[in-house]
Order: sequence, then C-alpha cells, then structure tokens
Amino acid sequence: MKSIMKTKNALCALAFALSLPWAQGAEQGFRSLFNGRDLSGWAGNPSLWSVRDGAITGQTTADYPTRQNTFLVWKGGRVRDFELRFRYRILPNNERGFANSGLQYRSSLLDRENWVVGGYQADFEAGDRFSGILYEERGRGILADRGQMTWIQPDGKIRVVGSLGASKEIQSVIKPKDWNDYTVIARGNHLTHVINSRVTVDVVDDQANKASKSGILAFQLHAGPPMTVQIKDVRLRELSKTRKVVFIAGHGSHSRGAHEHWAGLLLLKKCLANVPDLEISLHYLWPKDPSVLQDADAIVIYADGGAGHPALQGDHLKQLAAAIARGAGFGCIHYAVEVPKNHGGNEFLDWLGGYFETYWSVNPFWEAQFKSFPNHPVARGLKPFKILDEWYYHMRFQPGMKGVTPILSALPPPSTLKRRDGPHENNPYVRKEVLEQKKPQHVMWVYERPDGGRGFGFTGGHSHKNWAEDNFRKAVLNAILWIAHMDVPPNGVASKVTEKDIEETLNAPIPKR
Repeated sequence: MKSIMKTKNALCALAFALSLPWAQGAEQGFRSLFNGRDLSGWAGNPSLWSVRDGAITGQTTADYPTRQNTFLVWKGGRVRDFELRFRYRILPNNERGFANSGLQYRSSLLDRENWVVGGYQADFEAGDRFSGILYEERGRGILADRGQMTWIQPDGKIRVVGSLGASKEIQSVIKPKDWNDYTVIARGNHLTHVINSRVTVDVVDDQANKASKSGILAFQLHAGPPMTVQIKDVRLRELSKTRKVVFIAGHGSHSRGAHEHWAGLLLLKKCLANVPDLEISLHYLWPKDPSVLQDADAIVIYADGGAGHPALQGDHLKQLAAAIARGAGFGCIHYAVEVPKNHGGNEFLDWLGGYFETYWSVNPFWEAQFKSFPNHPVARGLKPFKILDEWYYHMRFQPGMKGVTPILSALPPPSTLKRRDGPHENNPYVRKEVLEQKKPQHVMWVYERPDGGRGFGFTGGHSHKNWAEDNFRKAVLNAILWIAHMDVPPNGVASKVTEKDIEETLNAPIPKR
C-alpha cells in the first residue's frame, strides 16, 4: 500500500510541475533532429514520406495507400532517458475524418523491409479520442487513456492511480487541423506525455519483462483512408548520456597468447576506462541474464565462431535480434566474424555488413601493410602500420558494398593462397581476386544499416600481443564508440598499452560459470 501511495504522490507532483507554463519553455540542452530541408538522418518508405513546407510529411492517397502502419525511423541511435519536443499537424483527407499517427519511442524496428515498428507510442490523431494516450504498438495496447495516471504492475495489470482531468477537457486544448506542441518525457520507468502544455498521461511501467528501457524513435503513418501528417521542430534532450556497451568473451581454444578473448576484452575495457559517458559491461561467455542486452547501445563479441559461435547457441540469436531491432550496434572480432551461411549468415550480413563465409573466405597468417585510410570517424588518428596476424579476408559483403566502408585494406601476398582448397584455406573465387585481379582485401570494415544501426567486423586479433600496437588497437576502440553512436575524438581514442599490460591481462583470472 505504501508503495502505491508513494508512486501516486510522485506522479501527482510531476504532473503538476509539468502543467506549469514554464515547463514547455527553456530549450537549453536540446538538439534538433530534423534540418527542415530533407530527410537526412531519417529512413522510411520514400513513396510515403517527404519534406514539404519545412515539415516532415507522411501522406497516403487513394492511389498510394499503406496496408499496414508504416514508420519513419530516426537513424541517430537509441534513446534511453530523454525529453523530446515536436510540433505536429494531422489532416484527414477522407470523408470519415480519420487520420492517426504517433511518436514511437524506446521502440524496436520489427521489419526493415516494410518499416514496421513496435513499442511505446505517444498517440495523436484528427479525431477526439486518442491524442495524448500511451499506446504500445504491437504490444500491450493502451497503457493509459487520456487524463489517466496509471501504474502498470509487475504482473501486467494496469491500475489507474490518479486523474489529470477529463478527456474532453484535455481535448479542448488540442487544435484540430492546426499545429500543436507535443512533449514526451521518459525517465526510468516513468513516462509522461504533454500536448500544448497540458499533461495528457502519466505512467509508471513496472512490468519488468515488458517495459522498455531504451530503443529507437520513429513517427507513424497509420493504415486506412487517405491522410496527411506533418511534423517539424523535432528537438531532443537526453537526460542520460551514458552509453552501455556489452562485451562478450568466448572461452579459450588455443595455446597461451592466442584467441585470448577474455584477456583481449579486458584490455580493451581498460583502454576505454577514461571515455566519458561510457559503461562497459564485460561478460565471460553469454550473459545468463537476458536483460543485459535489452538496454545495450552496442554489443561486441570476441570469441570462436563457426557452428559453435556463442550467438548461435540456444535463443542467443533471437536475443541479439531483439537488441539490434532496438537500435543496438554490433561488432565482432577475429573468429567471431564467422558463422555458417545457413545459420546466422543472413543475420550477420544484415547486422555487420559482412562475415566470413566458408568456401569463400580464407584465414591465413600474413603481415598486412596498411598504407591509407578512408575519411571516416573510425579511421581517425590511424597512421600507416604493418603487423603479422591471422588476417581473414575475402569476406562475404553486402551486394555492391552498400552501406559498407572498408577501414583496413591490403593486398595479401601470393603465399597466403598456397594451401589446398577447403572451407577456410583456399578457393577459386579468392584466387581470382587476389592473384589475377590484384584486389586489396578488406580485413576491417564498418557498416551503417538502412535504419541507422551500425556494425563493424575486425578479422585480426589472433595474437594477444598485437593489442600493444597503437593503430591496431585504436581502430577497434574507435569502432566500439562509433557503433554505440558516440563521438570519436578527432585523433581517435587515446590509450597506452605496455608489455606489462599484456601480461597482466593474460594472467587475469577468468570468471567461473
């Protein structure tokens, strides 16, 4: 009973504060998510979304309808705790007077081809019933009607714990077919919607297995008769700037100093210790608690691959898919870039932009020399270097390298292709590219998914001692920040690794499971 009263009192206090005139005023700490000119930074069906009169415009017509709800996704990464402000206008271009839209937040992209999104929605419409409610698209449905303060209990039951006013009264402040101001605030499990300075719902979501802590932002264009929705002045203030990156280390499989997954990630974690607003969650083997991945901004796996890849065991691929659908970045180091073509291949191609495919890719030891680098944040601070490692190459990449940017490329010597043909050793496809066409091979790359999610693959990392090479290490450190949608410093991530650091991480105890 005390917990209910505490929740109710907290909700009442915040709702009252938000209803004050100044609550909509100050813009300090906000950044614009829409440039007013084009859809840079956003992705969706281009036949339905455009920019008109300085506003994001979603429109369906009798000739170009949408048969299911479709969404315009912000490509800027995941949001956790935030305040988002925007202006909207919605027009029903039909006799029914129906038009519906909404802001998706802390949501998941469920179908990239058709731009289907699920999760929390701050609803708005042309009618007089739903604007301001909290609806969970493809989930639990209405979580709070307009004017309600609700508590979603741990068992999923929704309890109304207070009132913000009558729905009709709140509707009276909403301007039909005109511009309205909308604010959404999410802090922890507390969610608040405000239209034209009037709080419409206030919710505490305590259903741990359903409540979303972070995810993507998107605007909805509802299925149904012809309609137009316009959005502008989209501004975001992040209340928590911390980014969480989950490191997953596989078990050892080689002699000391090789495939040192735990030691390698422990070393990389130490190198990132001074990066502001970054939290590294390091795990030996797959996390026992699935919730570890639910609010991850990025996931990095350093482990043996193939059929024994940790991502392919049990429901791990499903867990990864759910995290990536919420906007998490994904990176794989060394053998972790390899999965079977028919089990994980398509997913890794979609998430990383490329992967090691047997009978196509090869895994020789050779000294790669890297002479030049692209103009990309992950390449910041890199200087020419050469190093001996088991550099896998001839990856299976996205067709036409769409979305893929090579970071480390070099032409392997003919000696790397002297082994007999086999799943990892040699094949006619790689011989043609390297021996005949003399094509440099990409051993590290980054990938930007159509929805704005990011990935990287790094095929080096067989030898633990190589992490002492500054450029070798910096490329991976930069990539980790980039896939988490963090700023990479102008000269890359600064770090120092000594022989002592190499030995200490090799000798570090591995957690028991």
